Amino acid sequence: MDYDEALGVFYATRPDDTPVPEAVSGGGPARRLRDAVEPIAMHPVWSRLVNERLAGLGLDFLTGYVAGRGGPLGDTAPAVVAATFAWFDPPLVESLWTAAREAAPIADVLHERTQAIAESLGEVIGDDGVDEVAQTLREAVRGADAAGRPLFAALRAQPWPDAPAARLQRACDLVREHRSDSHIAAAIGSGRGSVEMNVLTELWLGMRLGEYTASRGFAEPVIEAAAERLRAEGLVEGAELSERGRAARAEIERRTDAMEHSVVDALGDQLDWLVARLDRWSGACIAAACFPPDPLKRAAG
Repeated sequence: MDYDEALGVFYATRPDDTPVPEAVSGGGPARRLRDAVEPIAMHPVWSRLVNERLAGLGLDFLTGYVAGRGGPLGDTAPAVVAATFAWFDPPLVESLWTAAREAAPIADVLHERTQAIAESLGEVIGDDGVDEVAQTLREAVRGADAAGRPLFAALRAQPWPDAPAARLQRACDLVREHRSDSHIAAAIGSGRGSVEMNVLTELWLGMRLGEYTASRGFAEPVIEAAAERLRAEGLVEGAELSERGRAARAEIERRTDAMEHSVVDALGDQLDWLVARLDRWSGACIAAACFPPDPLKRAAG
């Protein structure tokens, strides 16, 4: 899948009045921080310039995503990368990782990606206050617990970028990956596998059954089988979450946020102004077509 094909798939719009769950729109500090950093952290995935630079190394949209996100793990086995991605179909991730490694050395991918982030994100948000925010977030995650958080730990071990915009993206990505690893732990601790968790999330957000899960590479029969298991538990009724299902998904969200206390507490009374600044820059990323405009896409996770 090349970049323009990806835009056609993922940049579909929704009505302006599309609601998001109360847990998102009225979420606590950890959720607010997560949603504020999302478009900045994911800038290299959706930036045209970054994709063009990675295409020069022989990577398309999907191999670039897998290599860029999984790259900090090093030149590791495909199954390891698939395990850390959690919500994606493992054979899909394994094949994309293998293809990326065959196209270019992972170290070259990470270097080119970082250079392109500096140029692309810097053009979108400028440099006013960027380094201050990046350093504040970096300090917040410096002492965060990495136990059971492989993607976060691997990313934190990478060299710190030189350019302010690249430093901001890295800091936001560290916040994102810390929460993502926590979210995986919360779901697994609740007894939920990848497909069931995807179904719970998409219905909780108000997406159609299978809409989000299919984008993670799972086939329709696999999705329907997971939905049927959730129906048998009383968590799904037809193609919607039951009250029990909403409560179950809300509990996973609560557990996820609880595991982010170290990051939130480290920010202290700086959280509000940070979220306001990050939201402004994230809005600029969306306006520049460097992140999907769909509010539910931003909320997923």
